[in-house]
Amino acid sequence: MRFNINKSELLNALTIVAKGASTRSVLPVLSGVYIKAEGAGLTLQTTDLERSIRYDVMALVEEPGETVIPEKLLLDIVKNLPDAAVEFKTDNGSVAVSCDSASYMLKTLDPEDFPAFPEVNVKNRIMVPFSEFCKMVKRVAKVVSKDQSRVVMTGVLISTTDSGLRMVATDSYRLAICDVAAPGVEEGFEAIVSGAFLQEVASLPALADSIEIGLSENQVVFEFQKMVLINRRIEGSFPNYRQLIPDSYVTKTCFTTSDLITAVRRVSLISGPTEPVKFDINKDAKNALITSMSQDVGTAEEILPCEVSGDNALIAFNHQYVLDGLTSVGTSQVFLETQSSLKPGIFKSAGDESFLYLVMPVRIS
Repeated sequence: MRFNINKSELLNALTIVAKGASTRSVLPVLSGVYIKAEGAGLTLQTTDLERSIRYDVMALVEEPGETVIPEKLLLDIVKNLPDAAVEFKTDNGSVAVSCDSASYMLKTLDPEDFPAFPEVNVKNRIMVPFSEFCKMVKRVAKVVSKDQSRVVMTGVLISTTDSGLRMVATDSYRLAICDVAAPGVEEGFEAIVSGAFLQEVASLPALADSIEIGLSENQVVFEFQKMVLINRRIEGSFPNYRQLIPDSYVTKTCFTTSDLITAVRRVSLISGPTEPVKFDINKDAKNALITSMSQDVGTAEEILPCEVSGDNALIAFNHQYVLDGLTSVGTSQVFLETQSSLKPGIFKSAGDESFLYLVMPVRIS
């Protein structure tokens, strides 16, 4: 095998497929990147047997062939090469890599040992703008549980609505729901997908305007220009999140989002990670007293103007959970809907029904 490729194109390709290479496998070949040279370019593949990534890139192929090179080592080398053409040439279990005046001779792995790229029978598909997909992931991923004993909650429920795509995540203390409009919605489109994998997909460079999401019986497939990413679906039943969302409220309060964020940040400076921030909402005064207390440090409070519909309200939340929701709102104003101090509070984007964030309250002593 022998080919030449621009350093920046190769670096971009390796950075993308690096997300699929295994870092813990006892099989050395899984820590490598499979490279096949033929026709007018290269196919790069990585897998950890749970996820697989394939990326096609243009190159000048002089001799077709295939090899597997340790992925991390190759990526580190290419990052440090000068901005010029890079030549690869394989020979008897090694590959010569040269660029300008730099050259390397690396041991390779047997491409026959590298797993074949999964052949997936996609049953349902949906196409969404990549920018909207990234926004959805950013809004819900921070709610995904890190508790591996509850695997279902480490994932995001992806499903279709009457008008588009929905993502839902929960860690049992809070819940985030985000919708986006999309054409060609198919019924029966529903899967639990690793939250970590979704964040990897959303971190990719914007190579195209839209991303296609496909489902098979056991896997989810993301197709994005010359890239295919496959991940095993998480098995199990996602919590019935709809029953957690109240259909009415006793108090609805409208805040300026940026003011509420800064107020919560300021008062929470004196509190530890477990101490709550309390909202004392006064309808007649048209304000909310935001307070935080630490037995070891002291107290902090701030009064915020707000518009209130319904009754006065008193409720407390984990301050970090509140900030996570508020920074995902995306609108200049935010609604807080409450029923009582013992029932969940719901933050909604004002003028935008695409996002809902539910937070369980902290008991007020």
